[in-house]
Amino acid sequence: MKCCEAGYNCPVEATLELIAGKYKALILWQLVDRTLRYSELQKLIQQATPKMLTRQLRELEADGFIVRTVYPVVPPKVEYSLSEFGRSILPILEAMYDWGAQYLRRQGKEVNCSMKRKLEHCCPAE
Repeated sequence: MKCCEAGYNCPVEATLELIAGKYKALILWQLVDRTLRYSELQKLIQQATPKMLTRQLRELEADGFIVRTVYPVVPPKVEYSLSEFGRSILPILEAMYDWGAQYLRRQGKEVNCSMKRKLEHCCPAE
């Protein structure tokens, strides 16, 4: 893991280093309750360029957040899912969602995004 190699001693800094990246949290969120193929992630996170999405997926895999499964078929089939370690970040993502929703409401904005609450069993609906 890159945070340990960099010698961080601050837990917040370590967390931010691991999930930093414009689309990492969005990728993790989309994988909360399902396994997705690259093309499905691309459709769900349209603002990410193919190069950036690939890069962020590789980083998440290298850091142990996601599992990349390649099936030996033609054409190649690749699926992404959360690892056990990846599942451990879900309470943080939920807190980010809740905080962001509260912030948007205070700004007079409606919460309307593709990151709908996914962990209904864990947290009550808004």
